[in-house]
Amino acid sequence: MLKVENLHAAVDGKEILKGLSLEVPAGEVHAIMGPNGAGKSTLSYVLTGRDGYEVTGGSATLDGEDLLALAPDERAARGVFLSFQYPLEIPGVPALTFIRTALNAQRRARGEGEISAPEFLKLARTKSAELKIDFEMLKRALNVGFSGGEKKRMEILQMAMLSPRFLILDETDSGLDIDALRIVSEGVNALRSPDRAMLVITHYQRLLDYIKPDRVHVLAGGRIVASGGPELALELEKAGYERYEAAA
Repeated sequence: MLKVENLHAAVDGKEILKGLSLEVPAGEVHAIMGPNGAGKSTLSYVLTGRDGYEVTGGSATLDGEDLLALAPDERAARGVFLSFQYPLEIPGVPALTFIRTALNAQRRARGEGEISAPEFLKLARTKSAELKIDFEMLKRALNVGFSGGEKKRMEILQMAMLSPRFLILDETDSGLDIDALRIVSEGVNALRSPDRAMLVITHYQRLLDYIKPDRVHVLAGGRIVASGGPELALELEKAGYERYEAAA
C-alpha cells in the first residue's frame, strides 16, 4: 500500500524529515509516536500535499504510484485522507454540502457517476447515527460552533462517507474526553478492512487502547528510529522518548 523511502522534507528552508523510511501494507494499522517537533505532522502534510512543505529527497508511493507527483486533489481521489488535529471551520458552508461536494468531486475524478441526493442523504443519516451525530448538525456551517469532540466526530463522518483507502489520523485523540474518544475510535475501527490501511499519529498510549495497531514506530529527529509491536507503545508510555531522541 504505502511505501516511503529515505524521505527528506523542509519547511521554510529548515529540514524536518531527514531520511524517513516506512511501509504500511494494506489491511494494517500502523501508529507513529514521538516527541514534539519530531516531524509527525510534517509527514502527514507531505503525504497529502500541503503547500509549504518541500520534498528535497526520497520517495513516497501508494500501490506503486508516485504519490509526490500528484496534486492534493489527485491524492484524495486515489483515496488518501487526512484527519486534522485541529479541524477547520468553514463559515457559510453547511456540512452536508461540503461532504457531498467532496464526495462527488472524488467520484468524477475516478470516472464514476455522482451520487444522487436521496442516496447521499440516506448514507449520511446512517453514518451520522452510527457516530451519534445529531443529523441537524449537518445542516449547520462546517465545524462552526462545534465542540472539540463534535469536530473530531465530523472528521470521522467524512471518512465514513468518502471511504478512503489510506487514512492518516493526526492526533485524533487531541481534546477528546473518554466518551468522545470511544465513539470516534469505534468509527475508525469500523473502517478497518483488508484493502485499506491507516497511519495513526499520536503522543499517547490511550488512543491505542481503542485503536489497536499492528505496528508502532518511533519518529525522532526526522526519521523512524525504532519499530515494534503494540508493546512498544506501552514502553514509551512508561519510559518516554528521551533515549530515542538521544539516538536520533
